[in-house]
Amino acid sequence: MTPLVTTEWLAAELGKSDLRVIDATVLAPGMKGDARAAFEAAHIPGAVFFDLDEIVDTATDVPHMLPPAEKFASRMQALGLGDGSRIVVYDDSPLHSSARAWWMLGLFGAHEVAILDGGLAKWHSEGRQMESGKPVVRHRHFTVWADKKNVRTQAQMLENLKTKAEQVVDARSAARFAGTEPEPRENLRGGHIPGSKNLPIGLLFNEDGTWKQGEALQSAFTAAGVDIAKPIVTTCGSGITAAVIYFGATLLGAKNLALYDGSWSEWGASPTNPVVTGAA
Repeated sequence: MTPLVTTEWLAAELGKSDLRVIDATVLAPGMKGDARAAFEAAHIPGAVFFDLDEIVDTATDVPHMLPPAEKFASRMQALGLGDGSRIVVYDDSPLHSSARAWWMLGLFGAHEVAILDGGLAKWHSEGRQMESGKPVVRHRHFTVWADKKNVRTQAQMLENLKTKAEQVVDARSAARFAGTEPEPRENLRGGHIPGSKNLPIGLLFNEDGTWKQGEALQSAFTAAGVDIAKPIVTTCGSGITAAVIYFGATLLGAKNLALYDGSWSEWGASPTNPVVTGAA
């Protein structure tokens, strides 16, 4: 599979024995609703719910941190995701949260994972089949291995301030990046990591919610001052939309990519980490 698949492609592939579909919708802080309940009310046939708020490291209070490999494997097996599965991820979220699930699955050893272009909104707008209820799945074996080479820690981000070896690209809104809009989570300072570039994720999508591609996508990175050919580490509020920037760079062929898992929830909570306000 290519990293990005169309609704037409998925409709033709639904029902094949090796295909698995997952809904990775997560709501932003302050948003009303229940993503799991919405999934049970209406989802793409055969889909299972990938709970990004639960498949996390509970040993830390930093939200959405990567879980231990054993926990990830257990959750994937319970969702019927196993070795040899072709996995298509979608969401119905302004955060485009399917990118986080795509990134996690690849990190923990899944080999064929794609994102559904346009997500559930496009699928539904085209009048395609939906179903409701809790899915019944058969447990499968998921061989897990955690390749952390594309994950950055706070210590590594502090070191990068000295070396400037990697471009830091922040997916938050311009106002949050500048520190002129309060963070949605409590006890976080406003602003951004010194030297980082701002690329709000909305700039990567067309009006219908599909991904920009080719020159249009490249232009978004270029306008933000990001060089796809050079090392990039992405960040955001809690590691969700950082994966959107990561995926967009992947579509452009970027090879040297990493994601700061703690993101601003960790960096902005520290009283000693350097913080810059204002535009980049």
